[in-house]
Amino acid sequence: MNASFASKRLSRALLAAASSSAPRSSSAAAAAAAATTPAPSLSHPLPSSSSEIDAAARSLFRSPWSVLQQRGVKVRGSDVRPGNVVDRKGRLYEVVKADHNQQGRGSAMIQVELRDVESGNKVNARFNTDESVEKVFVEEKSFTCMCTMGDEVALIDPQTFEQVDVKRDLFGKAGVYLKEEMKVMLRFFDDTPLSGSVPKRVICTVVDTPPPLKGVSATPAEKRALLDNGLTVKVPPFIESGEAILVNTEEDAYMSRAKE
Repeated sequence: MNASFASKRLSRALLAAASSSAPRSSSAAAAAAAATTPAPSLSHPLPSSSSEIDAAARSLFRSPWSVLQQRGVKVRGSDVRPGNVVDRKGRLYEVVKADHNQQGRGSAMIQVELRDVESGNKVNARFNTDESVEKVFVEEKSFTCMCTMGDEVALIDPQTFEQVDVKRDLFGKAGVYLKEEMKVMLRFFDDTPLSGSVPKRVICTVVDTPPPLKGVSATPAEKRALLDNGLTVKVPPFIESGEAILVNTEEDAYMSRAKE
């Protein structure tokens, strides 16, 4: 009887001790779990393999103005395009022309014409297709052309109404297409305009072209037409003087009649 009573008292004491120590055991377990839990991984881990690095570089190359505002990224020579800005030996150059050439059985080369951003001087250079080139990020902003005065172009920011005067040369050969109210793009580096571009397709008026030939069996496939901006392009034989046509500004080529 006394043994049974003592056994019950011992069981109650052990149960009470276990209940009072449970919270501390849980806290200790939680602390231990927190200490051993690995740190969360990055949501965008850094690329490790060469293919991942190359893919990341190409992605940044297509979107030059990133949120991080980095200075640049390494890209292959085969990815260099006109309008890009590259860093060579500590100086910034804008790519004016880029031609891909195959040197016989040797490796392909990229023949480029570069314009020194600071001095404006032009130099020629060559890149191997797999050569590492530092492409510099630039900022692109949209402007509206107000007017052109000789070599000067007056632009206005449609958001802030700030006026910017630049040289027509910034647009390269496409500067011939500039006209009032045209939407254009300027590229900046450190708030300095580097280059500009016009829309890929613009409407021009044919000022002069030979009239369509009638009664001739062998009609030529194309003829020359003088446009209102002074440029001469090839057009189909049915186009007449005074007509508005759509022109590809990158190739200076006729595309179609302009829709009214």
